[in-house]
Amino acid sequence: MTTAYRRPVIAGNWKLNKTLSEATQTARDLKARLAGASTAEVIISPVFTALGSVRSALEGSAIGLAAQNVYPEDQGAFTGEVSAPLLRDVGCRYCIVGHSERRHLMGETDAAVHAKTKALLAHDLQPIICVGETLEEREAGATLKIVLGQLSAALADITPEQAEKGMIAYEPVWAIGTGRTASPSDAQNVHQAIRARVEETHGSALARSLRILYGGSVKPANASDLLAQPDIDGALVGGASLVAESFAAIVNAANQ
Repeated sequence: MTTAYRRPVIAGNWKLNKTLSEATQTARDLKARLAGASTAEVIISPVFTALGSVRSALEGSAIGLAAQNVYPEDQGAFTGEVSAPLLRDVGCRYCIVGHSERRHLMGETDAAVHAKTKALLAHDLQPIICVGETLEEREAGATLKIVLGQLSAALADITPEQAEKGMIAYEPVWAIGTGRTASPSDAQNVHQAIRARVEETHGSALARSLRILYGGSVKPANASDLLAQPDIDGALVGGASLVAESFAAIVNAANQ
């Protein structure tokens, strides 16, 4: 497969953290720390209540704004949900879907991830589609079966042109928030398998251009080794993205 240039992406998932004032201040700190030219595309994903204020704090910077979830319908009697048009309205350009915490804590299915992905694409929002196996699945040798199954379900009946607007994030569940990280070679093997499956289902052009991120206890200390792998195109960062200094250090690792 021919190697293509894929701009690295460093995305911060703040999860259920930070008050309005804390989120705004962290965004300002990141804007200041990352004011220079950046090789990497940088994204942060605060809680819904902070999206508007964080958008304002990021004005004049290249840092993109992402939501952490979306409902697949545009509007209607869906109390407590947020739609793709509303995310666009508040300034989002990206949205995380299928994160393992939503799959395992909120019961989100492959079908739901697929519906959310299609809703985002319909409104020109870039999905960050998460896939990953549990520790039990890994120990049973089922990593690729689970990961590639989730991938195929998410991209079902989505054209290569549509899929190119999004990105995939491989997040082994056993490495999220645990301090455990897949070795660079193990992560690379799964990323390579994801790219190969995309080539089978959507063609070589998409396989060469689609960006595949790694997530799971990414820190400044391990970012460079992970990002040096040929099929790892960036990182979806959890805990280390909550502190501007550590998140900026990961961005700088991608800029090297």
